[in-house]
Amino acid sequence: MDVKQIGAKVEQEAGVFEDLTARIGKVIVGQRELVETLLLALLADGHVLLEGLPGLAKTLSVSCLAALVRAQFRRIQFTPDLLPADLLGTLVYSPRDGSFTTRRGPIFANLVLADEINRAPAKVQSALLEAMQERQVTLGDASHPLPAPFLVLATQNPIEQEGTYPLPEAQVDRFLFKCVVRYPSKEEERQILERASGGSVKGPEDLEPLLKPEDLLRARELVREIYVDDKLKDYIVDLVQATRQPADYGLPLAGLIDFGSSPRGTVGLLHASRAQAFLRGRGYVTPQDVKDVAPRVLRHRLLLSYEAEAEEKSADDVVRTVLDGVRVP
Repeated sequence: MDVKQIGAKVEQEAGVFEDLTARIGKVIVGQRELVETLLLALLADGHVLLEGLPGLAKTLSVSCLAALVRAQFRRIQFTPDLLPADLLGTLVYSPRDGSFTTRRGPIFANLVLADEINRAPAKVQSALLEAMQERQVTLGDASHPLPAPFLVLATQNPIEQEGTYPLPEAQVDRFLFKCVVRYPSKEEERQILERASGGSVKGPEDLEPLLKPEDLLRARELVREIYVDDKLKDYIVDLVQATRQPADYGLPLAGLIDFGSSPRGTVGLLHASRAQAFLRGRGYVTPQDVKDVAPRVLRHRLLLSYEAEAEEKSADDVVRTVLDGVRVP
């Protein structure tokens, strides 16, 4: 298909996702970036990490999304005493005939909410690595494929809070997006107060399913066909390269970055840009699409130095400098 044909199909399919946004808005006040990130993750087939203080509707947003997608949903509450078997499943021995049977864990679902993921120790967090990358789980000698679609939607509290563990870098890199959830505005908080005093829609249980798994898979196939110019692909590569070799691009980031983004970030930036174009009803990607998704794709893939911490530079500051400094095609 040419760009015009793709654009026409995108306009037709994108309407469903506009309805998804509107219906989530009946329960969630504000948090537009959070809701958009969840939809981008659905379209780009990537996992998402939501970071924010308690009480900012992270879990509620994911529950709303699960209610609107007619798919199998599991919520796993991560706690310090959680074991990998509680997540993945285990082999159960039968003394009667000496055989083992497989008991699958809650990870075997389409949408998995890993709630407060950084309140479990590293061995539990690492248990997700194979599932998130290979879309399969190995129990004993056998590997079991996970259902399609499969998405991990994880929430975490800031690591400064009591009882939290930092996520391993290998796991963090497997999240396509990291969305930082912030406080609502004064006007939005007033709306929250008004809704809390009574309203027609109170929670996810009041939402009617709108999307089937096959609809989502069809939309993903269309997202993969969205046109990306070669110059834009070079731009994406330059953005990632600039996080590793900022001096080559004349960026004032010397000594602030220990490790830049992995190649997984390059591929993720391409997929996320296509998904952003889809949500905007276009069959082609623009530089603005890349810029809009770049902070969410790259912020968790940068390992900053002690010098950056001393200068109070955050990963968002670094990504902003990269976006401002790398030439746009």
